[in-house]
Amino acid sequence: MKRPIIIDTDPGIDDALAIAIALFSNELDVRLISTVAGNVSIDKVTNNALKLLALFKKDIPVAMGAKEPLIEPLIDASNVHGSSGMDGFDFPEPKQELLCKNHAVLELRDTILNSKEKITLVPIAPLTNIALLFSMYPEVKDNIAEIVLMGGSLARGNKGVLSEFNFATDPEAAKMVFNSGLPIVMATLDVGLKALVYPEDMAKIDEFGEVGKMANALFKKYRGGSFNTGLKMYDSCAIAYLLKPELFSVSECFVDIELNGYARGASVVDLKGYLKREANAKVCTDIDANAFREWFLNSLSKCI
Repeated sequence: MKRPIIIDTDPGIDDALAIAIALFSNELDVRLISTVAGNVSIDKVTNNALKLLALFKKDIPVAMGAKEPLIEPLIDASNVHGSSGMDGFDFPEPKQELLCKNHAVLELRDTILNSKEKITLVPIAPLTNIALLFSMYPEVKDNIAEIVLMGGSLARGNKGVLSEFNFATDPEAAKMVFNSGLPIVMATLDVGLKALVYPEDMAKIDEFGEVGKMANALFKKYRGGSFNTGLKMYDSCAIAYLLKPELFSVSECFVDIELNGYARGASVVDLKGYLKREANAKVCTDIDANAFREWFLNSLSKCI
């Protein structure tokens, strides 16, 4: 039986490849794609999700979610992902008929409560939608198997000094999710920095049909790493954990999110138990980089 999941996303170039792998996997059943402002504005990320589905020829409902973080104004990552979030490729017209009428929080609630099997949430974006969902409809927690997310850092940040982009964009939302009481797997910035794809890999990917050509075109515009020295596949790490968890070293520990000062948005990962708090997450601390590359290439080769 396929594992039912919901992807909460802000596409975004690296999101696009993670979504592709999930949608073409024989092991995952993507029930809903919900969008949240992050890499670029909510209108742009939603349009990008609909473009991807047109390219992939997949009919998955898309629900537009939060346009701002819970507290602060949005500071996007268009400097990395380009003005549209997915610059560099000529996509087909977005499949507007897949756009849900309701807000993503309502669609998340309905999809989760109406599922016969427990759903796995896969947020690869700021956690605003998920925090709103748990705040407004806590009853959904009973039908969620776990949350497998991309976010947080063990050490330094990529948006703040100590804060990873997704958590730094909406720290209050991240804190609410980690306080939810649900099982959480955290694919960190640290493993994403090692999940690299190299120029020789991109040459192979370019031969994988339209999805491969899209990947090559987008990554030539993407500055999440140099095209020559390796591109970082942050979001695909969450999908990799779902499909091949043995790629990762994992530590069960207590995680909290700092809300104040220079460390705002930082994930406090208590690997050594100094805080004497019960573990609330499985944290990916390392990745087999070579095995990840092999898995990534193999997975993309099936996206046709």
